[in-house]
Amino acid sequence: MPDMHEVVITLILFLWVIFVSHFLTRIIYNHLMRRGLPHRVAVYYNRKVLHMLTGGLVAVLVPYVFRGPLLLIVMVAVLAVGNYLPHRMNRLFYWYQVEDNMYEVHFIIMWGVIMTLGFIIGNIWLAVLPTIFMSFGDGITGIVRNSIYRRRTKSWWGNIAMMGICAPVGYLLLGIAGLAAGVAASLVEKFEYKWLDDNITVPLVSFLILIAFNTV
Repeated sequence: MPDMHEVVITLILFLWVIFVSHFLTRIIYNHLMRRGLPHRVAVYYNRKVLHMLTGGLVAVLVPYVFRGPLLLIVMVAVLAVGNYLPHRMNRLFYWYQVEDNMYEVHFIIMWGVIMTLGFIIGNIWLAVLPTIFMSFGDGITGIVRNSIYRRRTKSWWGNIAMMGICAPVGYLLLGIAGLAAGVAASLVEKFEYKWLDDNITVPLVSFLILIAFNTV
């Protein structure tokens, strides 16, 4: 069972996520709009800020703070429902949500699923690295593409930037297995099909590669 220290840390991290998603990114959105950027461009920048400052930052802290997945599951469930309901109620958080997809919900759920699996198999770093790829790697990808094209699109320039982050980080953390997972994550990010977006494929593919290396 989680101790009081974990409960307090979880509450702090939850409040941090709320601060970033409901205050910091709204400030960023208003700033970008004043600079004349299109609404969708500002929103897309914010989504990547959220990737890195929430999912990414919390992922890095998990191995040092949590002994099990229970509190993370609770936090993920609350955040997933909290981001799903605005779509159902047609009351979007307009500064980072869009009408045509719920990819931010996919991000939250996959983050929780991968982290839980990491605890179950007894090696949390096999889960932390894929969530780093999904958070920081995909975040850099989106920022590069948004800067070049000023819209949400897929481009190899973004994937090259992502590989520049994921490959060395993967190697530093988990050696050749991490390098292979980082390269694969950077390539698979380019492709999506209907609801199967990169928030699902990037962590899933990289996690499976790490599992494969660790079972050989």
